Amino acid sequence: MPVHCSVLGLAHVGIRVHDLARSQQFYKLFGFRPAWGPLGPEQVTAMTHPSGLEINLIVNASAPKSSNILMDVPEKHAGFTHIALKIGDVAATEAALVAAGVPITGRRGETPVNALFVRDPDGNVVELAAD
Repeated sequence: MPVHCSVLGLAHVGIRVHDLARSQQFYKLFGFRPAWGPLGPEQVTAMTHPSGLEINLIVNASAPKSSNILMDVPEKHAGFTHIALKIGDVAATEAALVAAGVPITGRRGETPVNALFVRDPDGNVVELAAD
């Protein structure tokens, strides 16, 4: 039997990271700004975006850079593979990322390209989607 619940939207996305300052610098590129934290034993810090989206950076990754178990190994594990952020202009976004030194790790679509993929400093996948 289905459970009725009144979901009103996305509250936040939790992202495991190793270095808070490094991660904050990366997400600032997309307009996120520190909101609160760090709090608690795992040093959770929230960043908010003018669109209303909130990300929680959870500083408990054991290594500064490691393989992404969901994306970088042949065996497919269950879990959330990426976050997709809505953008307006793929070409302008790509130019800004290149200027900031952020490598493009993938594209979706050919003519036109509808989305770009990048990795945050901890290897988490971020899709920037115009569709």
